[in-house]
Amino acid sequence: MSFPNNFLWGGAIAANQCEGAYNEGGRGLANVDVIPHGPQRFDVAMGLREMLEFEDGYNYPAKEGIDFYHRYKEDIALFAQMGFKTLRLSIAWTRIFPHGDEEEPNEEGLKFYENVFKECHKYGIEPLVTITHFDMPIYLIKKYGGWKNRILIDFYKRLVTVLFTRYKGLVKYWLTFNEINVILFMPFMGAGLVFKDGEDQKQAKYQAVHNELVASSWATQIAHEIDPSMKIGCMLAAGSHYPYSCRPEDVFAAMEKDRESYMFIDVQARGYYPRYVLKMFEREGIDIQITKEDENILKENTVDFISLSYYSSRCISTSENNKDGLGNMFAGTKNPYLKESQWGWAIDPLGLRITLNALYDRYQKPLFIVENGLGAKDEIEEDGTIQDDYRIDYLREHIKAMEQAINEDGVDLLGYTAWGCIDLVSASTGEMSKRYGFIYVDKDDQENGTLERRKKKSFDWYKKVIESNGNDLS
Repeated sequence: MSFPNNFLWGGAIAANQCEGAYNEGGRGLANVDVIPHGPQRFDVAMGLREMLEFEDGYNYPAKEGIDFYHRYKEDIALFAQMGFKTLRLSIAWTRIFPHGDEEEPNEEGLKFYENVFKECHKYGIEPLVTITHFDMPIYLIKKYGGWKNRILIDFYKRLVTVLFTRYKGLVKYWLTFNEINVILFMPFMGAGLVFKDGEDQKQAKYQAVHNELVASSWATQIAHEIDPSMKIGCMLAAGSHYPYSCRPEDVFAAMEKDRESYMFIDVQARGYYPRYVLKMFEREGIDIQITKEDENILKENTVDFISLSYYSSRCISTSENNKDGLGNMFAGTKNPYLKESQWGWAIDPLGLRITLNALYDRYQKPLFIVENGLGAKDEIEEDGTIQDDYRIDYLREHIKAMEQAINEDGVDLLGYTAWGCIDLVSASTGEMSKRYGFIYVDKDDQENGTLERRKKKSFDWYKKVIESNGNDLS
């Protein structure tokens, strides 16, 4: 096993899943705050059930998260014990601009993240910061309709200008939008879209997609103007689609499903809409408002690197008879050759290697795995330990696949941040019981618990992985 000497090992978290303190420090209300745990969660996240404020009878896990807002020093010290080279975290937009359209930012929110970044640097940890991780002010949804309104591009430009200026010298690596392709599947979570009766949902989603893509390119330009050493990346919820069979129809369906997500990175990495997208717009009657300035901004400001989440591959069949499979908000066909997690997600380490090769072949830009991990139910043993060997096994095999992609296939991979390096609220289900971390947090799905932190067996294992630069996976 051999990884580059400057390989960035670390972990990843997100503001809305860990910070809590939803009403402290001048913070405003965000879309991710009002997505409840329970049976209504998916309807709200998909924009099918309007919920723009807290309602009685619902549990909103983002209110408290795991209280990272008050405990960040303790948590970052634990990350440092594991030897993290980098920590991926995100900005809560409403901490900086509580409504989103203010002229001046909230100093208390700016100071909070400044303190967090300085705490990281105290231990030699490089922050990797997502500007928007499923996170936007509710006010922008109520007043402007979310990302389907292109005025949000201006508000986003104001946000990133403040961030890049304030954190110049503290943050080198930035991601513009987390898993940007999730707009198509969870449009309220991804873009603040709530659909009215009779609204053309596909038109609204792709207009929001375009506005976010333009905003991402503006962020790239603004960052390079403020500090040319900053590196700006995009992010894809990745995982290659396999055809269920060698029937040509299945093969073509798999290609189309991959393109459905690749289009986002095609624009951000190449600077223009590919012809298959323009043909799809034409075929579907989708009329996107694209200005000449938009075209120039996209063309002239492609990203420096491409980041991705990978949890599983996906499988697709054109037959009505095949069982559905699950995986990171993407439905598909159950792959009979793969084992599954407790939540039905296919476990496919080779699929990571396949996905890395597909992306690198397509774009020839550095890649960065910024989410990968196993959601599982962890049990505390009588002696107080948490023996999460299943998580170690999952991560070990995926790290082996990364190494093969680098050394056998020639993929340029910047780093790896394991998702949910400390237990946090699941984005897909809102559960705490779906745990990813190397660090256990005492909290359950009903919001009970002390929030005490406890190391799992995987904590010391990952520490050894980082110390050996990936050479010791035993």
